[in-house]
Amino acid sequence: METSKPTRATLITIAHGLIGWALCGATMGISMAATTIGNALLIHAAAAPLIFAVIALVYFRRFRAWSPLTTAVTFLTVVIAMDFFVVALLIEKSFAMFRSILGTWLPFLLIFLSSWWTGSMVFNSRSTRS
Repeated sequence: METSKPTRATLITIAHGLIGWALCGATMGISMAATTIGNALLIHAAAAPLIFAVIALVYFRRFRAWSPLTTAVTFLTVVIAMDFFVVALLIEKSFAMFRSILGTWLPFLLIFLSSWWTGSMVFNSRSTRS
């Protein structure tokens, strides 16, 4: 049975979001092992938008299945869902992480903005070349 195009686009976009989330998780894990929690949160807040800018660049150059806004919302939704279900519920067994602006809300905002901005730049550069 062949996968329909919308379903394939959804799976590809979600997969990119999961890769970005895993890289952010690895960044946080390595940082927590190497330094203080405060420094780890700063490193994560700086790394998250860079990670997702690269993920978005790859996505938009290769697949470009959805608009920059839809893609950024999807990436962010994947990250929030994974943080909620995996990190908060399974790993930490607490929702305390969602009280941290630096640890949660700022990275969420920066992930959305960097994904959307990168997608917009790729779309605009392709539009001006046509």
